[in-house]
Amino acid sequence: MKISKEIKIALVAVVGLVVLFFGMNYLKGLNLFSSDTSYYMSFKNINGLSNNSPVYADGYKVGVVKAINYDYNHQDDILIEVGLDPALRVPKGSTAEVVSDLLGNVQVNLLLANNPREKVNPGERIEGAVNDGAMGKLKDMIPAVERILPKLDSIMSSLNTILANPAIAKSIGNIEQVTSSLTTTTAQLNALMAGLNKEVPGMMNRANAVLDNTTQLTSNLAQVNVGETMQKVNATLDNVQKLTDELNSAEGTVGLMMKDPALYRNMNSTMRSADSLLIDLRSHPKRYVHFSVFGKKDK
Repeated sequence: MKISKEIKIALVAVVGLVVLFFGMNYLKGLNLFSSDTSYYMSFKNINGLSNNSPVYADGYKVGVVKAINYDYNHQDDILIEVGLDPALRVPKGSTAEVVSDLLGNVQVNLLLANNPREKVNPGERIEGAVNDGAMGKLKDMIPAVERILPKLDSIMSSLNTILANPAIAKSIGNIEQVTSSLTTTTAQLNALMAGLNKEVPGMMNRANAVLDNTTQLTSNLAQVNVGETMQKVNATLDNVQKLTDELNSAEGTVGLMMKDPALYRNMNSTMRSADSLLIDLRSHPKRYVHFSVFGKKDK
């Protein structure tokens, strides 16, 4: 049996549509080859949640949103149907929340309660709420930011006025000059410290030498017989006292010379006579010396 080209093209098209259908659902997170368990969640606001949005429990994907039932009469909450993994046990008291990130991705977080005895049966309702997350925190900050903006504007105007003052530029120039001076001073201090570091060993050696000399001097002084030295000093002082007494007394040659005025006058007269004799001797040497080459006297 021969198959025409038209039938082949039709078969290829059908297979392509089937593959496209399953591929799109797979990319959306739907697993068509596994059975899931349906649960219902009620929300006041779903914050942009849509069909096929993922459902997470403790950060792990456990299902997807299958349908959203909106109450146009506003008499009841928004009811969504989610398909969860049949192996997941949902404890009684668990809740759900809709979370959106900064990129606009929306998901459902299933907050499992700690209740090992009771569980939520398939088809029952789980209470939900909206968790604004980072976007909610930003929304809460907007009023405070709006209140701060006028103050920021005033502060910026004041800063511009201050920065426009020529004194600021002059102060900055002074600061640069002071910084340069500090840099120079630091370099000089470093050089001084380097010189001191080189001289300190020599100074320490000299100090040690002085200490050694002091120690030796102290040792020598400790060895001196102070008693014997003092006896010698006292004996010397006694001799000086005796000499002084003899000089002050009228007895003895030195005492008589110092105390007898007549002796002083005689000695003075003798010295004058000797002086006159020497003067006459210089003036008339021939009176006192007779000398002739031929042994004759001068007449």
